[in-house]
Amino acid sequence: MKQGSLVCVGTGMTLGSHISPLSRSYIEQADVVFVLVADGITEQWIEGMNTDVRSLQPFYCEGQSRMITYRQMVATMLEQVRAGKKVVGAFYGHPGVFAWVPHKVIATAREEGYTAHMEPGISAEDCLIADLGIDPGTYGCQHYETSQLMFYKRVLDPSAYLILWQVGIAGDRSLTKFSTGAAYRELLVSMLADYYPNDHEVILYEAICLPIQKARIERLPLHALPQATMDLKTTLVIPPCRDMEPNHAMLAKLKMLTEQN
Repeated sequence: MKQGSLVCVGTGMTLGSHISPLSRSYIEQADVVFVLVADGITEQWIEGMNTDVRSLQPFYCEGQSRMITYRQMVATMLEQVRAGKKVVGAFYGHPGVFAWVPHKVIATAREEGYTAHMEPGISAEDCLIADLGIDPGTYGCQHYETSQLMFYKRVLDPSAYLILWQVGIAGDRSLTKFSTGAAYRELLVSMLADYYPNDHEVILYEAICLPIQKARIERLPLHALPQATMDLKTTLVIPPCRDMEPNHAMLAKLKMLTEQN
């Protein structure tokens, strides 16, 4: 293995309370730390752990495709790995959840012969389950990135929870927008109307980043979704609208199998 190394860690969603001791240790012992977190306060908090902390936030440019931005971030991090340094990428939430950069930079570093791995963090999904009191094992849970759901033919199960991530940029094909308007969300609602009643109650959720904040839990009917306020961090949660349908054929086979044993 070559001398340089890379670890992508999760700082969790809430400042100070969600990071693991191991992830913090990696930050403290790194030669260079690259950060991409939700706010400046969290970034300053990480700067207190290491003398060389560099923000990836300036790579974002209005009107520039986020894919270009992500590739620039990867190239910048790999430059330090190739220079033989112990590099840490600190990302808010979980570094492997809805995060292209950590996956790409780790894969590339490994292909080039460097040690690279990921350390998990508490994600927005974990916070959502706690704040809304949802148990994914009760009815099942479907997760989709909102635009991906709109771009491709998928079959939804309205007897399970449906969680749509990044609903604030629903339908963005340019990868340049940080929000899309009501017209885009009207198309989303029209698609969801094939599975859910127009007045079915849905939830807009946003996890907190600072301990003094309060999670956003806004309940509204499905038809009101286009006019709701939302951005990149907003998640749409749609509870089940019908009961689970028993699979009688499978239940009969299982009964026979049980009786035979």
